[in-house]
Amino acid sequence: MWSSFWRSRDRFSLDELRYLIDQLQKVQIVNDVNKDFVIEALRSISELITYGDQHDSNYFEFFMERQVMGEFVRILKVSRTVSVSRQLLQTMSIMIQNLKSEHAIYYLFSNEHINFLITYAFDFKNEELLSYYISFLRAISVKLDKNTISLFVKTQNEEVVSFPLYVEAIRFAFHEENMIRTAVRALALNVYHVGDESVNRFVVKAPRADYFSNLLTYFRKQCIDLNGLVSETLKNPDSDTTTAILAAVDEIEDDLYYISDVISAGIPDVGRLITDKIMQLLILPLLLPSLQLDAANDIQIGAITSLYLLCCILRIVKIKDLANTIAAALFCSPEAFIADSETKLNGYVPDHVHEIQQPENENVIEVNGCSKQIMQSLSSSSQVRTEDIISKGVSHSTLRDALLSYITVGDDLQVLGSLSMLATLLQTKELDEIMLDALGILPQRKQHKKLLLQALVGEDSREDQLFSLGSSSIRDEFNCELDGYLQTLKDQYGVACSSLEVGTTPSAHRFQVLHTLVSLFCRSNISPETLWDGGWLFRQLLPYSEAEFNSQHLKLLKDSYKNCTCALLEETRGTWPDLLVSILRDEWKKCKRAMEASSPPKEPKCILFPLEKSSADDVLPSESSIIAGEKMCKVVKVFVLLHQLHIFSLGRALPDQPPTCLPSDIPENSRARTAGLDASGPKLGAELRLVDAVPCRIAFERGKERHFCFLAISVGTSGWILLAEELPLKKHYGIIRIVAPLAGSNPAIDEKHSRWLHLRIRPSTLPVLDPAKSITHGKAKTKALVDGRWTLAFRDDESCKTALSMIIEEFDLQSSEVKRRLNSLLNIEGGIDVPDSSLHPSEASSSTQTPSNSS
Repeated sequence: MWSSFWRSRDRFSLDELRYLIDQLQKVQIVNDVNKDFVIEALRSISELITYGDQHDSNYFEFFMERQVMGEFVRILKVSRTVSVSRQLLQTMSIMIQNLKSEHAIYYLFSNEHINFLITYAFDFKNEELLSYYISFLRAISVKLDKNTISLFVKTQNEEVVSFPLYVEAIRFAFHEENMIRTAVRALALNVYHVGDESVNRFVVKAPRADYFSNLLTYFRKQCIDLNGLVSETLKNPDSDTTTAILAAVDEIEDDLYYISDVISAGIPDVGRLITDKIMQLLILPLLLPSLQLDAANDIQIGAITSLYLLCCILRIVKIKDLANTIAAALFCSPEAFIADSETKLNGYVPDHVHEIQQPENENVIEVNGCSKQIMQSLSSSSQVRTEDIISKGVSHSTLRDALLSYITVGDDLQVLGSLSMLATLLQTKELDEIMLDALGILPQRKQHKKLLLQALVGEDSREDQLFSLGSSSIRDEFNCELDGYLQTLKDQYGVACSSLEVGTTPSAHRFQVLHTLVSLFCRSNISPETLWDGGWLFRQLLPYSEAEFNSQHLKLLKDSYKNCTCALLEETRGTWPDLLVSILRDEWKKCKRAMEASSPPKEPKCILFPLEKSSADDVLPSESSIIAGEKMCKVVKVFVLLHQLHIFSLGRALPDQPPTCLPSDIPENSRARTAGLDASGPKLGAELRLVDAVPCRIAFERGKERHFCFLAISVGTSGWILLAEELPLKKHYGIIRIVAPLAGSNPAIDEKHSRWLHLRIRPSTLPVLDPAKSITHGKAKTKALVDGRWTLAFRDDESCKTALSMIIEEFDLQSSEVKRRLNSLLNIEGGIDVPDSSLHPSEASSSTQTPSNSS
């Protein structure tokens, strides 16, 4: 019999199908002898039925006439091998997926054979067989509609009492294999999207409703596992947990998107059920308690992880009640969650809590020149307590206060986490405006729009009250609506929150947030990237003009700007002045794009990773030019941010480019013009005049000393040290052999050998400016560049001093040109004066002192 199976025959023909079915019906038992034939027959039948569906309906008519579905079930019953079961499931999946005829699909589903296969007791110890089974179930779910779904359910009194397809699938909803979990979720969504009311009632009744509870329990476990990875990274930044954290983040966000899809399917009560479970299993007992500054060490999830998870939930799970409940809970004291937070998971091990770093001196908190006394003045001017703005790490009255305190005294990750939380709340469309107002983050334009609408409908038509944010009617409406949310939180979840202080208004809360952000911009120990996130939020809340902007706010911003300007001017005489203007222009465009974007510069998941390490960390000495260059880039970023915020505070449009001066022409009496150089600078192998050149010797290899003519030359904001070989046949001319940056050379005459001049030769560019060499979550892609060291030997002491003076003179010219280019940028409108440390170009060029970084 088996040899005839392999005889030559038209493969895609009705005769072939007839032959296969005939042979299959002769099989009485499937064992190792005939299993290969049975597997091939099953595979071929699926191909022929699929082919017939597209070309000839007689194929499927014959399939029905011979009742092949019954033969499939019989083969399964008499089979003793897993491979046949696997092929049968694959055959069914292929047919279901590829059949286009509604008549054919309805036939496959309209008998109990399909339900027999669904409920058959397969040996799922075989993982591959389980994968085929889940694929089979998923294939069925794709074809479900309001007509076909009734073929898979049993009803009693018009209520569904049995739905094997769904019930069997969700048994594997939390399988360890991701592909199986994904397939089950797809199947469940396909069932929900059918929209059959009786089926919807079935899935939300016990015990099927446990699926949604288990889904949130599984999600909670994922969150706790993520916190373990984050805690390990915070304890040991060098640990290789980045890949694991990214994988955990992807899975958590996938889980949330699935939860969101389930809610959007429109099943009654599912949104409320999921909201309750998220609050009861995760947010109230785990996430919110960890936000207090003095959180106990037995909190199961750290503050950093909690802030990220809250941001994700608000961004992805679009439930209005959930968003407003989370926001209302921020007005509760930490003690309100103690009972919930004491609920522990089996086998729980306490996690590391990211402690907040407190200033050493609690009496005066210096933040970039802004003292606590200034902050007290700022606080009193707007009737907001200093304790609400500058935290000392003590227990706070509400979680909202704790969030603001993270910004004022927290470290980089805590600041970024709190900013991300506030920005996420501001962008959550499901959040009522009254709640945004209560939090103090309702944008001013929305506030004016709301008040104007109230005036138009006659609620308060007096113009003097229209923009009086502290009016009694507004305050009463504000407190009334907020009390409603707090009462709901108490009634539904048992969390008691006291009402806000009598007399509290939305404007007081908004001023408190503005105070907090202004104090952030005064901090010198926060990374520029994090400050940019604060700048984005600040711009969302910023009033239209300086007249509406608190004078103390503006004073603090101006003071911080002046301090940053001093630091920027120091960089004009630093190691990288030749790149300062170009970096500033690039950062200006980046900052403008970030400030005007619809979302903050950084995604919330960035808070889960330690800040990107410097390319020189643990590699280069502190005096390295690379470290100095990265410091300069940070100074520029902060300066650009503060400059743009000041322009925003004046209500003016931000220019596309910073107002720097144009490059000046090369003076006729300059050393560069005398040497024959143009604005493009020196090129290796080019010829130049050796006027003022000083002969010297240098050995780049041991025992191989070379003779050169030394020149220091500046052109505009650039400067170079040149070593040229004198042309023997052309007097006073030479060929450029070596070019090195002038800035950062740190010239110094040797203490024991007065004819030796030591120079530091920095790289021509900064690795931080090259995206290809950037650092991803703490790991450098390339080795850090190091500085070179030259020792030039001159004929006599006088020649050595001449070379040193040449370097100082040309560097002064270079520094003066950089300052001139920046002069108009430093003198912005609004009364910000250029600090005294800013020298006029003529004063700088006349300076003959040795650079302070000379060794």
